[in-house]
Amino acid sequence: MSDPTHARRASSFGARAAAYAQHRPDYPREAIEWGLSGTSGTPRRVLDLGAGTGKLTLGLTALGLDVTAVEPDPEMRAELERAVPSAKSLAGQAERIPLADAAVDAVFVGQAFHWFDVPDAMTEIGRVLRPGGVCVPMWNYEDESVPWVAEFTTLGRDGARRPASVENMREVTHPAFEPFESDRFRHTQRRTAESLLETIATYSLVIVSAPEESAALLARLRQFLSSNPATANGEFDLPLITTVLRARRRRGNFALDLDQSGGSTLGS
Repeated sequence: MSDPTHARRASSFGARAAAYAQHRPDYPREAIEWGLSGTSGTPRRVLDLGAGTGKLTLGLTALGLDVTAVEPDPEMRAELERAVPSAKSLAGQAERIPLADAAVDAVFVGQAFHWFDVPDAMTEIGRVLRPGGVCVPMWNYEDESVPWVAEFTTLGRDGARRPASVENMREVTHPAFEPFESDRFRHTQRRTAESLLETIATYSLVIVSAPEESAALLARLRQFLSSNPATANGEFDLPLITTVLRARRRRGNFALDLDQSGGSTLGS
């Protein structure tokens, strides 16, 4: 990646791997099933790419799928292997996936697609997917249609705001893939004020910020949570939205398609 700040943030999560594993939300089953339903035929072999600590890996294995998880960070991968010992865990990157051609029926990406070098990653995903297989990026974010949640994320926008690039991902095109479709799924995570703050502390911009800046952000958010009626007294449900994209791998001569088109594009 050419942007050193982006690269630093992308590689920052290992420092908070244990907290990430404990506090980040999982993914709703219906969102995973919607992604899988874009596959032609019955999906069996699935890749979780940029798998982190295995939050999405767990949901995939719960469906009885044969899951391979690829994650570059050793601390994150160690948490994944503890959480999901039934999944095959490999070191690797989206731009250099350590799998054979047409090895899987689906490639899922939880909370990581915006960190990839997207054109190169889409080419690699297309290589390891069988024709008719599906690429499924997913993101969990707070449901800002709920007033107190919108106020909370606005207050913490320096560290808690979703990357603008997530919306741009809808416009990704690649000759090996049909256009992306999208859907959204509501769910909740049981939280306390402190566990929610622990989650915010796993966000990349908070991790890489100067300690005094991170402390000031978390203090602002703690004050809000202690005075907000919905969050001030013990446990509460944090409303979440899971945004899911899916694009089916085209049939035909992938290599020829790439030669003729010149690769993939990210629409403006």
